Amino acid sequence: MKLEMKLAQRMLSLLAVPLAAAAVCLAPAAATAQASKEPIRIGSTLALTGPLSATAMTHKLVGEIYIEQLNARGGLLGRKVEWQLKDDQSKADLARTLYEQLVTSDKVDLLMGPYATGAILSAMGVAQRYGKVLVHHTFGIPSLAKYDMQFPAWSLGPTPGTTVPNTLFDALEASANPPKTIAIVTSKFPSIHFMSLGGREVAKKRGLKEVLFLEWEFGNRDFGPIAARIKDANPDMVWMGDIALEGNMLLDAMRKIDYTPPIHFHTYPAPGPMTKSPDGGNALSLTIFEEHPPFTDNKVAADFVKIFNERAAKAGLPDTHVEVQAAASYSAWQILEAGVTGAGNLDDKAIAAWLKKNKVDTIQGKLRFDGPSNYGDDLMKIKQVQDGNWVVVWPKEFAAPGASLKTK
Repeated sequence: MKLEMKLAQRMLSLLAVPLAAAAVCLAPAAATAQASKEPIRIGSTLALTGPLSATAMTHKLVGEIYIEQLNARGGLLGRKVEWQLKDDQSKADLARTLYEQLVTSDKVDLLMGPYATGAILSAMGVAQRYGKVLVHHTFGIPSLAKYDMQFPAWSLGPTPGTTVPNTLFDALEASANPPKTIAIVTSKFPSIHFMSLGGREVAKKRGLKEVLFLEWEFGNRDFGPIAARIKDANPDMVWMGDIALEGNMLLDAMRKIDYTPPIHFHTYPAPGPMTKSPDGGNALSLTIFEEHPPFTDNKVAADFVKIFNERAAKAGLPDTHVEVQAAASYSAWQILEAGVTGAGNLDDKAIAAWLKKNKVDTIQGKLRFDGPSNYGDDLMKIKQVQDGNWVVVWPKEFAAPGASLKTK
């Protein structure tokens, strides 16, 4: 009996070793399984306060809608997604600091770009330092996008200083009253200034006589002197290199001196406030999408338009329509989702490699990233405020039903 008990104890001691080893081996596997159930975190900033906030609030709403829709579809790679959003206060330097925090302290899995060129350039530097993919939606100077793992949803093409103004002047030349003289007034905000200088050169090459060229510092709020100079120059057309509410303030200053420009073009106005402005009628601008056919023939786009209209009304946004800003923002999220799904993992290099080799279906069309600075085609179109709404007027095949460019 004693011998049998000793043999039994011996067997139990021998079994304990592999069981303990198995427990050790199972621990990392259990931890990995647990980690795989944790949400994927996407970090970004937006200008929730400051001079760019009127437009950035649109991007915030779009992001919230997209994350909700994404999670309803099962998330990314079978995991729910969380969006960690910080306020960069319309300051590019602060955006840089916050993206550093997102990567190093918050340890987010993925990045999404902020609003506006200056902040995006700051975020791009951080992404490059840590080898992170950066999808962004409103970067206006493609030649400055030197980082190999950044991807734009703002479909300007690689040379917008030439292609975008040519599209505008093509539309004007086809109108009933094409301009012969032009005043170019512009903010010094980097992407706006870049585009305005491009427009200036294209206008000269097309034979328009420049009667005025003025610049102002970003953040300026006194547009009275500029309005007076424009009235004195009496141009057929005013090119306003504006962003956010600058164009509204300049139009208001013109009205106070009883002047209305015959044709006024705005680079990146706050879309809602411009349609609501008593001076915004017939304003021209750029777009990649407006909520009318043929854009809304796409079911994904039509569904997004419906939910955005509802949420924007509840949020009290000045304009509840989906237009260029909302469409670019939604496209950016589509690009990020496509990259992760295509790569099959969260490895930034794998995501970047997939995006460079594949086109992505977005609500503005198929986007490619194999051109200079990862830019594809210039998909910009010309829109105009008509009857209180933005509608595409050029090229004709994208114009709203029955719409055409109006000039005085």
